[in-house]
Amino acid sequence: MSKRCIIVGASHAAAQLAPALRQAGWEGEILVVGDEPYLPYHRPPLSKTFLSGAKSVEDLFIRPAAFYEKNRVEFRTGRVTAINRAEKTLELKSGGASGEESVETLNYDKLALCTGSRVRKISIPGVELEGVHYLRDIQDVEGMKSGVAEGKQALIVGGGYIGLETASALRKLGMQVTVLEMAPRILQRVAAPELSNFYTRIHTEEGVNIHTNVSVSSIVGDTQVKGVCCTDGREYPADLVVIGVGIVPNVELAEAAGLAVDNGILVDEYCATSDSDIVAAGDCTNHFNEIYGVRLRLESVPNASEQGKVAASSLCGVSKAYNSLPWFWSDQYDLKLQIAGLSQGYDQVFIRGDISQSRSFAAFYFKQGKLISADCVNRPQEFMLSKKLISQGLEIAPERLVDESIPVKLLLPV
Repeated sequence: MSKRCIIVGASHAAAQLAPALRQAGWEGEILVVGDEPYLPYHRPPLSKTFLSGAKSVEDLFIRPAAFYEKNRVEFRTGRVTAINRAEKTLELKSGGASGEESVETLNYDKLALCTGSRVRKISIPGVELEGVHYLRDIQDVEGMKSGVAEGKQALIVGGGYIGLETASALRKLGMQVTVLEMAPRILQRVAAPELSNFYTRIHTEEGVNIHTNVSVSSIVGDTQVKGVCCTDGREYPADLVVIGVGIVPNVELAEAAGLAVDNGILVDEYCATSDSDIVAAGDCTNHFNEIYGVRLRLESVPNASEQGKVAASSLCGVSKAYNSLPWFWSDQYDLKLQIAGLSQGYDQVFIRGDISQSRSFAAFYFKQGKLISADCVNRPQEFMLSKKLISQGLEIAPERLVDESIPVKLLLPV
């Protein structure tokens, strides 16, 4: 009989895992179950080109429908509510034509959890008003579009990358934008002070008002949002409010099924869970990174794609260890930030370029004399150099990195 692999979650990881299964030799059925009525799609453009109307829903698709048909990958829309590991079955709830929910049981031989993450929600008065939005999926942005208009007031709650990318997009669409961040600086959780200061300068130059050390206490309005009140008594007018205060991994399904969970679904270097017939990949996983010698849960497209490949190999009985350098990017205005590695724990930072005046530089983070990470703004060559240096554990003198008289291609140790 033909074996069936079910992939739960139509995410970036699923979009990579499904075709990788075929490439790894899986001959049986592949079924992807997602809770949105779309094929897997790119999420980074949501707050940018999709919000502006430059891209359609179809433009966001990671791969076209014909690709999945050719690879015999089937999609179902619904919500998996339970896993029975002993019986190797799933409970799937899906909406019927007349609106009622139907429940069915699906059998699997192998299972892949690509459940991703969801927005972290806040509980304050007024959060349910019209014009208040989170930004995670297509429906979120479709809901925002009607409130976007030149000259209107947009207020962003949260000064992380999502909040700043949204601020950039709305500013380019002609809105007046204010960012409220409860920490002492924007990007505090994910970036060094040097990068926070840089982006504060850039957004200020672009006309965005940034306020730090500010906590939102309520959102005001009748049915439509009119403004935001803060704990210090200040009020800010708003026609549109976007809340971006982080994401939460979707681990409840795995946890209820008895899989090992700790800030993500625990997987080994082969993306295997504590059940030999179940793998996991993407934002929902917690894995060991050999380069840094620690367990990590990464919220990034590259990680989801790489883990998808590794998980597919594991399901086909081929052990290919995951050992990729974490990397990320962020697009704001005319800036492309590319991040190589993780800077946590650094003890020195060295800057190549003018971080205080220009829009192009690279910041190199060292720990005990070793390069561990780099933030590169409009510096693709430095980004590629950093990835190679960190991945291969190559030593380099900081003085050479910051010396712009030395071309990047000559910086690699010989």
